[in-house]
Amino acid sequence: MQQPARHIADSHDMIEVRGARENNLASVSVDIPKRRLTVFTGVSGSGKSSLVFGTIAAESQRMINETYSAFLQSFMPSLSRPDVDSLRNLSAAIVVDQERMGANSRSTVGTATDAYAMLRIVFSRLGQPHAGSAGAFSFNLAEGMCPTCEGLGRVSDLDVGQLVDVERSLNDGAILVPNFAVDSWYWQTIVGTGLFDPDVKLQDFSAEQWQDLLYKPATKMKIGTSNLTYEGLVPKVRRLFLSKDKEPTQAHVKAFVERAVTFGTCAECGGARLNQAALASRVAGRNIADCCAMQISDLAEFVRGIDDPSVAPLVGNLRHLLDSLVEIGLGYLSLDRESGTLSGGEAQRVKMVRHLGSSLTDVTYVFDEPTVGLHPHDIARMNDLLLRLRDKGNTVLVVEHKPETIVIADHVVDLGPGAGPSGGKVCYTGDVAGLRRSDSLTGRHLDHRTRLRERVRTPTGHLPIRNADLHNLRDVDVDVPLGVLTVVTGVAGSGKSSLIQGSLPRREGVVIVDQSPIRGSRRSNPATYTGLLDPVRSAFAKANKVKPALFSANSEGACPTCKGIGVVYTDLAMMAGVATVCEECEGRRFTPEVLAYTLRGRNISEVLAMSVTEARDFFPSGPARKVLDRLADVGLSYLSLGQPLTTLSGGERQRLKLAIHMGEKAHTYVLDEPTTGLHLADVDKLLALLDRLVDAGNSVVVIEHHQAVMAHADWIIDLGPGAGHDGGRIVFTGTPAELVAGGDTLTATHLREYVGR
Repeated sequence: MQQPARHIADSHDMIEVRGARENNLASVSVDIPKRRLTVFTGVSGSGKSSLVFGTIAAESQRMINETYSAFLQSFMPSLSRPDVDSLRNLSAAIVVDQERMGANSRSTVGTATDAYAMLRIVFSRLGQPHAGSAGAFSFNLAEGMCPTCEGLGRVSDLDVGQLVDVERSLNDGAILVPNFAVDSWYWQTIVGTGLFDPDVKLQDFSAEQWQDLLYKPATKMKIGTSNLTYEGLVPKVRRLFLSKDKEPTQAHVKAFVERAVTFGTCAECGGARLNQAALASRVAGRNIADCCAMQISDLAEFVRGIDDPSVAPLVGNLRHLLDSLVEIGLGYLSLDRESGTLSGGEAQRVKMVRHLGSSLTDVTYVFDEPTVGLHPHDIARMNDLLLRLRDKGNTVLVVEHKPETIVIADHVVDLGPGAGPSGGKVCYTGDVAGLRRSDSLTGRHLDHRTRLRERVRTPTGHLPIRNADLHNLRDVDVDVPLGVLTVVTGVAGSGKSSLIQGSLPRREGVVIVDQSPIRGSRRSNPATYTGLLDPVRSAFAKANKVKPALFSANSEGACPTCKGIGVVYTDLAMMAGVATVCEECEGRRFTPEVLAYTLRGRNISEVLAMSVTEARDFFPSGPARKVLDRLADVGLSYLSLGQPLTTLSGGERQRLKLAIHMGEKAHTYVLDEPTTGLHLADVDKLLALLDRLVDAGNSVVVIEHHQAVMAHADWIIDLGPGAGHDGGRIVFTGTPAELVAGGDTLTATHLREYVGR
């Protein structure tokens, strides 16, 4: 394969960005070399994503969409042009992000990577006894799926106690199912049958009435004045909420399904999803379900043993795909793992594997922190994959904070100098050597190393974990010290989260602060979520002698057109919905009357548009300032108070939760990779914050790969030695100094190199 030339031949070898103004970008103009690896750096909120995703990738995808016919475009989401003067020499962009993969229970690692499709062909050719074509081994097709569970591997049952309250009558709201409230249409069809006295408690129903209410099959009946079909509550709930491939989207319906539905392994297929003919067919003693349940690293070995010439090319491709999954640090997964259960980092790496075998060249690949969730040992493999994509003649753009990945770049674009309004400018552009010599924040911190503590803190007690066996854990016993900073580490898939999050929640005084989505709609924002809006509304109400409710976008003061959201969402049925700025309030969310009220010269919309930094100056004291100080402490100074929570990254969500819990009385904080999305300079601030929490009498347990956090710890619990069934054991407990001095684990090797011992 021809290696790309390492010189810039002419202007066509540059992506030319001129006058980019998306979000906080200050009319940025920059040239990015094509067919190179360019890393974009800068503090959180400096404008990296606005430049890479919001401008370059967005315009590339918009222009590709415009090449389709008007008819096809009508089925595509409407993409607005980024706010930029000009973009030249773009190539097709493929975005490989950390968005969780679809939560559809029919999507697995095997189906998402095409590995399962290849396996199905192998079994259709070589399986004995012969079961049929490749479709006969698909749990998503009628010819292959288990008829009992319809290819899901589990069967559902309904907890009647979650459907009805037997101590109430129908008129008193005995039916607890969403959309079955008193006087609703569904409620009227039940009461209108005349089968039940609506004033009698359900516990006093006759056996026949109870059977009719819950289980009566669909029957034509006179209901009121109309001939309608009546069916019992259980089959109706199954049809409405649990029918094949129907995934509830509304939060209250999801919550109901989680409460009311109990799942058990399908007795007919044993959870394998396939019918008996497919399961009876074997290759080298294993059926296809056995292969999918194997750890991918083991499956790769099994596939290497298949040498039948009739499937040789296919097996070669399958072997390459499985080896790539192992190489990228996902060898501990299995092909039957549901896609929706993968972490953001795992999902991004699974998507990445699809592109490694692609024949496309001269494509722009865009990655969002591909090292998230990776141990230093795994980062080297990730770097190799990025370089391989580049060496195929592609342009690789990476938003990244980890120095291990920054230093392999051909070109660096550093944005800043700060976040939000203080960012959005190019601080440096050039090679890594020049970055080191520059006076930019990234350049100054690139070779910065956190030192081992001279004196570690003494534990005040211990939280015992005994016989932990979740997932790959091997009856693990360990004592988590209290009153100190403990770091739990190990390669991806070694069992860190299984140990801590499987054992410590629900214990008294333990607060879990993770990166999971925050419950709440697009109406929720940092101001509402942290309680900051309450003192802000009170201040506006007091200054203007009106009631506080006027200053809530969820209450009286909301713009009637957009209901206080600031944008109008148009549901286009089968097509992607479109959001447009509300023409009535121009995105300001409130009525003109409310916007006429001011506090020290600013209206409520202007205050919600402030960043945390600006708001701290605006509220120099009082309860609002206390909340704002905590947001600044956790590194969220750049967030605007009114930014929808749905737009926050996992790391930002975690730090927002931490800011809230810091105002409560807690004893033990458990944090899951809090350095996600943090610039090198901000990691020092995070360490100072963790120190303050411990020095205030709390215990802090951090699941983390970042070596600066490991070096700063009082105590380390290292899991391994590998991932999946090669992990699940404690391979070291002790101080970082002891790990560096005498440890023989992968973590010890990398930490020793990091601290220069």
